Amino acid sequence: MIAEEATLARLMAAAQKGDKFAYNVLLSEVSMWLERYFRKRVPPHQQDDLVQDVLMAVHNKRATYDVARPFLPWLAAIARYRWVDHLRKVYKHESDLLEDNDASVDSDEDVVEARVSLERLFIHLPDAQAEAIELVKIEGHSIREASEMTGQSESLVKVNIHRGLKKLAAIVEKAE
Repeated sequence: MIAEEATLARLMAAAQKGDKFAYNVLLSEVSMWLERYFRKRVPPHQQDDLVQDVLMAVHNKRATYDVARPFLPWLAAIARYRWVDHLRKVYKHESDLLEDNDASVDSDEDVVEARVSLERLFIHLPDAQAEAIELVKIEGHSIREASEMTGQSESLVKVNIHRGLKKLAAIVEKAE
C-alpha cells in the first residue's frame, strides 16, 4: 500500500496517541516514501543509511508534528535537512581525504554526481545565496567566516541561506 497524505496524517495522529500498530504502519509507509525521495538524490549504496537517519529523526521529532497541518511537507522538510547534512558530510569527508593524503586519490563518481546535481540546483539561485549555502552548509564555515569571505553582513548571510534553501526545496519538490 502506498498511503496518501490523509492516511499518513491519521497514522501519525494515532501514533502520537500511543497506537503501536499505527506507528509501525506509518514507519513502513514513510520508509517507502523516503526510498523514492532519495532514489535520485543519492547513490544507491547511501540510500539505506539516509532513510534510517530520517526515520530516526521522525521518531525523535514525532511530538513536534501538528495534526492540524499536512504530514508530507513535515516529512519532506526533515528528509531535505537530513539530505543536506548528508551532502555536507560527504563533501567534508572528501575534503579531508584530499588534505590528509599527498598521493593522488581516485575520484569518487558518487561525489562527483552529487556535486554536479548540486551545481545544477545552484544555477537557479542568485550568486549570493548559492555562495552563502556553499560556504556555511557545505564547506562548514561559520556565519561570521562566511560574512568575512563574502563581504555580506552576518544577517544577510543568514537570510541568503534561508531563502536559498527554501527556493532549492521548492525546486526539488516541483521536480518530483
